[in-house]
Amino acid sequence: MEFINRIELAEIIYKRVNDEKVHLSKQFAESKEAIGYFFLDNLLPEEIAVELYKVFPKQDQMVLKKSIKEDKFVAVQMNLYNPVLEEIIYAFQDNRIVELIGEICQIKDPIPDEFLYAGGLSMMRNKQFLNPHLDNSHDKDRERWRVLNLLYYVTPNWKEEYGGNLELWPNGLQKKQITIHSKFNRLAVMVTHNKSLHSVSPVVYDGFRCCISNYYFSKTPVLATDTFHVTSFRGRPEHKFTDVILKMDTFLRMNIRKIFKKGIKENPHVYKK
Repeated sequence: MEFINRIELAEIIYKRVNDEKVHLSKQFAESKEAIGYFFLDNLLPEEIAVELYKVFPKQDQMVLKKSIKEDKFVAVQMNLYNPVLEEIIYAFQDNRIVELIGEICQIKDPIPDEFLYAGGLSMMRNKQFLNPHLDNSHDKDRERWRVLNLLYYVTPNWKEEYGGNLELWPNGLQKKQITIHSKFNRLAVMVTHNKSLHSVSPVVYDGFRCCISNYYFSKTPVLATDTFHVTSFRGRPEHKFTDVILKMDTFLRMNIRKIFKKGIKENPHVYKK
């Protein structure tokens, strides 16, 4: 496939999202009272989406994040990988797309993150997972509120029963979650605030679920009641002991951040250009 740049990609994405704007706005509005979200299938022409998957970095080229909180591979130093991967990430940061997504999600003046703080590429294989959590409330400099997650899935033929799906817990961990299938060529967008608990279900298939992520920020929070918080993990409903440990972990890290406003050490998950 001939190399395609971020301007061309942004044009395709903008047209596809704009064509479905009414439907996506309705989808978001219907879910807004809890955790607002929408998803859109067939975002890019299939041959482009397949190419993104083909050039995705292998596990030995990515960073393994493994703990009781999460188990996944991540990558953010985009100049180390096939250039088209950087192009697709920054296509989502095109001003027209940022404004359009913000309008659909009723977010005023969203701001993309050129440093890809906690964004970039992620991949999960068999038995990997991401426990229920609230995303950190701010950007790396603690100046802007995190308001939207954009997750674009590129693994062909990935079935829902394989796991690795986005899960939303609008009514807490004691109620059934909403599962959004990490379907090939699907864009999922969700709002982030103090109640937007979400997770990625354990992968139960011998394959790799690949995702391209962007996060938008804002000068104001989504909810008037939002407060600063670190990434706050919980255990899955069936893992009671893990839940106790993770709540303690969040309590300790929150108290540390009261003393060290930007943390004890710099978060390494930032694109150093």
